[in-house]
Amino acid sequence: MNSANGAAVVVGVDGSESALRAVRLAAVEAARRHRPLRIVHGFIWPLLHVPVDTPAGGPPGAGLRHQAEQVVTAATDEAEATVPGLRISGEIIDGEAAAVLIGESPAAAMIVLGDRGLGGFSALVVGSVAVQVVAHADCPVLVARGTDRPGPVIVGMDGSETARLAAEFAIDEASVRGAPLVALHAYRYPTSTGPGDMRPLVYDDTELRSEEDRVVAETLAGLTQRWPDVPVTRETARGRPTTVLAEASRRAQLLVVGRQGRGELTGLLLGSVSQSLLHHADCPVAVVRAPH
Repeated sequence: MNSANGAAVVVGVDGSESALRAVRLAAVEAARRHRPLRIVHGFIWPLLHVPVDTPAGGPPGAGLRHQAEQVVTAATDEAEATVPGLRISGEIIDGEAAAVLIGESPAAAMIVLGDRGLGGFSALVVGSVAVQVVAHADCPVLVARGTDRPGPVIVGMDGSETARLAAEFAIDEASVRGAPLVALHAYRYPTSTGPGDMRPLVYDDTELRSEEDRVVAETLAGLTQRWPDVPVTRETARGRPTTVLAEASRRAQLLVVGRQGRGELTGLLLGSVSQSLLHHADCPVAVVRAPH
């Protein structure tokens, strides 16, 4: 997470109920971390050369820009009602939604999005906006979906460096939330030992599970010492990562994954694993990417 002083939690809004849910989640996240909340609306109409101001002789409040102002005002009111006293700013930025949010990301602590929206945020999870933001944002991206509940923070592990970064983000989240952390590693077969190597056709399942558990333990090494207040549990499950993580999300308050991984988690937010989680996870999903 961006450690710069004053880095805000940024939430994208479009006037939809899903965006307002994202605002509530973002407000709570900002309060937990003692950070300001920045509300952003991507205003695409000027790029399309569409008139945006109140037409001559039109009723007060008409015009696309006034509608955008109402969107930001409603989001600000929602955030203030959720966390009274929170430092909140709002801005309408000319541009396409994904480009606007990606532009915000270098100075942001986190970007928060709803799982579906209107206008520039239309079909957020299944369309191009989410994929672009997650693929290119320079900060973690939190997608508000599923059910808000108490429970552990669960992080998907696969032994990659990105998974370690995801685990670091997840244990920090668990600390500020006062929640335990579950490090969950899903596997199906033995991992090949190098490029071009074939998986062994015969293997001992007990030894395999032990080896996979070792991968998780090595990834977590050092983190438990830095966050001694967080109870950490390691879990190893055999099955498809999409299935295992989606099932685990039913007991989690937050699911954390890395943007890229090893094996079946490779290209996590650009392939089938990401699409499945963002469609089927039953709690908010945070996506952490490796630095450039």
